Amino acid sequence: MATRPATDPGAPPAPQRETAPQSAQLDLFAEPPPQAVAAPAAAAPAVLAPAAPAPASPAIQLPPGARWHEVVAEGQRIRFVLQRSRRRTIGFLIGDDGLRVTAPRWVGLAEIDGAVREKARWILSKLHEWQQRRERLALNQTRWEEGGDLPYLGRRIVMRLDAQRDTGLATADLDAPADGDVLWLGLPPDATAARIRDTVQAWLQGRARVLFDVRLRDFLARTGLSISRWRLSSAATRWGSCTSEGSILLNWRLIHFPVDIIDYVIAHELAHLREMNHGPGFWAEVGQLMPGFENARDALRRHDPGSLPRFD
Repeated sequence: MATRPATDPGAPPAPQRETAPQSAQLDLFAEPPPQAVAAPAAAAPAVLAPAAPAPASPAIQLPPGARWHEVVAEGQRIRFVLQRSRRRTIGFLIGDDGLRVTAPRWVGLAEIDGAVREKARWILSKLHEWQQRRERLALNQTRWEEGGDLPYLGRRIVMRLDAQRDTGLATADLDAPADGDVLWLGLPPDATAARIRDTVQAWLQGRARVLFDVRLRDFLARTGLSISRWRLSSAATRWGSCTSEGSILLNWRLIHFPVDIIDYVIAHELAHLREMNHGPGFWAEVGQLMPGFENARDALRRHDPGSLPRFD
């Protein structure tokens, strides 16, 4: 969990910012699994090709001074971007864009190759996880079309287009959907992907506004706490925030998750009304607000933000 003032790097639509003197936030990327190491945007993809020639380099622009390099280790080809720097040691970075090795200018290729071979098992393991993640995200990518599906309150709902219908979910209980429930969109069959996406986003945000308000008011009624106001957020890097003035932001994307995770984020932010930190006292407050919160917290920590539908 981070307690720094947040900035939202390019989240669509424009993120809402709170300008109170002090705030505490629950980050989307807080306390990630150990293998989730972010890679610089300029890093090029690594290719793992056992017993096969390395494919041609992708047509991308490498960082200044960087080049492709390849090492054979553990019977496999490890391809990566090699970049020289002023650092004193050889560094390995594995993230969404693959493997990048950074080495001092004075270190020879033989020493770099040796370091890669020494770390080969770890590198291959992480590259395998990276490839699995890419495949998983590709499968989870939302198709903005008739029959496409997306997560809503922890279930997969299916989009159907019918201009004669009002937009809405065909279920008896909007807060307890089932996998396969139909989200009717009041759009013609030839609606563009952008129009479908925007219609879905508006519906999800509307549902988030209603449901979050109900859940928040329930917490306030049970605890006697009070807030100055709350709003939806479109922040790119946090699930929620609470200021010292009692203003709460809740990321509308939480509507993709089960209700217990939404409740956890609400409890997390309400606990900041008494503890503007993440010390033992804070977690005791969260436990008072939501006994057994740990399961929901751990599920949120394990979640890969990249697997959510893209609305940009």
